[in-house]
Amino acid sequence: MGVEIERKFTVKELPQNLEQYPVHIIEQGYLCVVPAIRVRREDDTFYMTYKSHKDFGKQGVFSEAGDIGKIEYNLPLDKDSYEHLVVKADGNVISKKRYIIPINSDAFDSSDEKSRALMDSLKIELDVFEGKFDGRILAEVEFPDEETAAAYKPASWFDEDVTGDVRYSNAHMSTE
Repeated sequence: MGVEIERKFTVKELPQNLEQYPVHIIEQGYLCVVPAIRVRREDDTFYMTYKSHKDFGKQGVFSEAGDIGKIEYNLPLDKDSYEHLVVKADGNVISKKRYIIPINSDAFDSSDEKSRALMDSLKIELDVFEGKFDGRILAEVEFPDEETAAAYKPASWFDEDVTGDVRYSNAHMSTE
């Protein structure tokens, strides 16, 4: 089990020379939305993910607002298992290209050793949606802890911080 700590943003403009960055082709379907149980193909890798907020299931508590940490489990699948499960998905199967972009150079105030290490390890995941959601573009940054997530200064090409806004979750998009 891991905890996913990420911030999500809308995008006002695409970065220059997008084709220079590594890209993954992703297709995913949701078997359940709350908690999220999805199957995903990322290039030639297949897996099932269980994802829920940290408070989900504690005496009936479920809260979206302000909580950027999610519990996440991943289970590898083979291609046949993925294909068997994705047709059972509720709602929309989501297709997107995910570009992996280095973190913006002004992401953190400090130039100490920890900040330099973060600059090398953190990446922006830019999702350019296709199919039903063609034209939708979202950027996510995953962090090692909530303190680092709070200290992050968004890239200049980001627009609104939509972290925790269910309308921008892939699970919600699967139900639109």
